[in-house]
Order: sequence, then structure tokens, then C-alpha cells
Amino acid sequence: MKISARNSLKGTVISISEGSVNNEVTIEVAPNVVITSIVTKTACDALGLKVGVEAYAVVKASSVMVAVD
Repeated sequence: MKISARNSLKGTVISISEGSVNNEVTIEVAPNVVITSIVTKTACDALGLKVGVEAYAVVKASSVMVAVD
């Protein structure tokens, strides 16, 4: 796989919450570190995403905001 995004984190799918159009996919990339993404049901099926499957969380952003209280 070759992509332009520099932030590609390999992990394991730990949950999929199915909606009517989109699914919420949670990937554990390190112990107790998770990334959650919303993907279409079609994409979820095409990628073969299921709990326990290895997948990559790929982050591509032009900016990252940081905030504190």
C-alpha cells in the first residue's frame, strides 16, 4: 500500500457500531489507545472490516488543533 498520508497507524478493529448509512469503526493502535472513524457501510463491507481484523488508521490533515482548559 502506498499513500501520501504520513500518519498511518496499524491496529486491530475492536468495535463496529452499525448505523443505517455509516458505521463507527474503532481501532486500537496501542494498548488503551484507540482511534474512531466514521465510514460508510459500503466501505466497511468492501474492506472486510470485522472485530479482530488488522487495519490501518490513516490520518491526513492540513492542520491539527490543540486546546487546553
